[in-house]
Amino acid sequence: MRSLARKCAAPAKMFILWALLCTAASLATLNSCGGGTSSTNPPPPPASKIQHVVIIFQENRTTDNLFQDPVLIQRGADIQSYGINLQGAQVPLDPESLQTDYDLSHAHSAFLNLYDNGKMDGVEKVEIQCNKNAQNCPPPNPWFKSVTPADVAPYFQLAETYTFGDRMFQTNQGPSFPAHQFMLAGTSAPSVGSNLFASENPIIGPDPFNNTGCFAPPEERVNLIDPNGDQSQLIYPCFDHPTLTDLLNAGNISWRWYAAVPGIIWNAPNAIEHMCVPNVPPPNATACTGSDWINHVVLTYTQVLTDIQSGQLAAVNWVTPSGQVSDHPGVNNGSGPSWVASVVNAIGNSPYWANTAIIITWDDWGGWYDHVAPRIINSYEYGARVPLIVVSPYAKPAYISHQVNDFGSVLKFIEKTFSLTTVAPGATPAYADATTFTGDLSDCFDFNQTPLTFQTIAVPLDAKHFLEDKTPPTDPDDD
Repeated sequence: MRSLARKCAAPAKMFILWALLCTAASLATLNSCGGGTSSTNPPPPPASKIQHVVIIFQENRTTDNLFQDPVLIQRGADIQSYGINLQGAQVPLDPESLQTDYDLSHAHSAFLNLYDNGKMDGVEKVEIQCNKNAQNCPPPNPWFKSVTPADVAPYFQLAETYTFGDRMFQTNQGPSFPAHQFMLAGTSAPSVGSNLFASENPIIGPDPFNNTGCFAPPEERVNLIDPNGDQSQLIYPCFDHPTLTDLLNAGNISWRWYAAVPGIIWNAPNAIEHMCVPNVPPPNATACTGSDWINHVVLTYTQVLTDIQSGQLAAVNWVTPSGQVSDHPGVNNGSGPSWVASVVNAIGNSPYWANTAIIITWDDWGGWYDHVAPRIINSYEYGARVPLIVVSPYAKPAYISHQVNDFGSVLKFIEKTFSLTTVAPGATPAYADATTFTGDLSDCFDFNQTPLTFQTIAVPLDAKHFLEDKTPPTDPDDD
C-alpha cells in the first residue's frame, strides 16, 4: 500500500494605504476600488471588511475523531466520545496518535456502511488496510478512535479561540478526488447539466493518486455514480464545466491553488480541461499549458508562506497539503496541526490579518466513526461530518456554530464576499453553491464586532521548519 514568519516587509500603515489606493500591483487582488480619479467620477465603494479568503483543506478526519476537546464540548459542541456498533452497543473512541500505520476505506460504499439508513452504526463494515511492515495492525476497534489531544493542540487552540462549526458536512459521499472538485466548483460532474458525479478516486494506471486529471495515462478511469446509485460507468478523469475560478477571472479577482504535486488527486484544476489546457488532446497529454494553470496553480505548497511574507497573497486561496502534513491516516508524519497553524500565524502576524477570513476544514471523513447523520438529497450528497474552524478578526470568538454547512457553503461565502453570481446558474442538478440545503458560513462571523486582535498559535514546528524542509512531498494513499 502506497503512502500516499517573517512579517510582511511593508508596515501596516503602508499596507493599508496601498490597499486604499489600489495600485497596479493590488488591483487584481482587492477588486474594490473605482477606476477613475476625476472629480466627476463617483467615489469608490467602501472596501469590504473581508478582502482575502484562505481555504486550508486538510485530509480524512471526522469531528468526533479529531476534536475530543472538553472546552468545545462544555460550550455545546456536538462531539460524542463513543460510537455505536452493529449490535447497538456503545464503543469508546479510544485515544490514538494522529499518525497511524493503517488506513480506513472512505469510498462511497464505506460511507453507506457507516450511514446505514441514518443509524450511523455500520462503521465496522468499513475495510481496513495496514501499512507495509506494520506491527500488530490493526488495533482493536480501529474505526472507533479519537486523536490524542496533545497531538492536535494547535487545532484545539484555534477552535477554542475563534469559531468552531459542528455541522459541517462534506458535500460528497466519497473520497478526496471528488471532494476537491466540489471545493473548486461545487460539483464533481463531468459536464454542466450532467446528473452523474465522479464518485471515487481514479483507478487503473501506474500511479492514479499522483498522476491524474487531463494528463493522466490513457488507461486511467474514475467511477461515475448515477441517480440510482449505480457506479458501473467509468470515464477518463478530465472534465469540463464552470468553476468558481471562472467567476474570479471574470471579476479580475486574483486566486491561487497551492498543491504539492501537479497530478495529485488533491490538485483539482488538473481535471478541468479549460483550466489545464492539455498540451495535446486527452488522453495523450503529458502536461497542462493553460493560463489558469501557469499563472494560478502553485506547485510548491509552502509558497503560501512566502507569498504572505512578501505581500503577494491572492484574494482567494486554496491551500492543499503534501501527504506528510495532511492528517491523512497511514501517511502523515504528525506535522499537520503545526502546518495549518503556521499558515494562520503568518497571516495573523501580517497586515493581511485585518481583512482575511481563514476557513479550515477536512476533505472527507477518512473512515472514522462520527455520530451525526447527514441529510441525504440524492445518491451522492451529502456525506459525513468533518470539522470546521473559521479564523478572522470578524469570526465570532469562542463560538460554536450549529449552522449546517458543506463545501458549497465555502463557495457561497466567497461569492457573497466578492459580489459574484453562482458558478452555474440554473444548472440541474444544482451545484452545491446554489442549493438551499446548507448555509453560507454567515453564522461564523460578526462584522459589527470590534476586530479581534490576533494571538499567535503555539506550534511544535514553525513556518521556518516547513520552508526549509526539502523532503520530497508524499502523495495520498486513498482507496
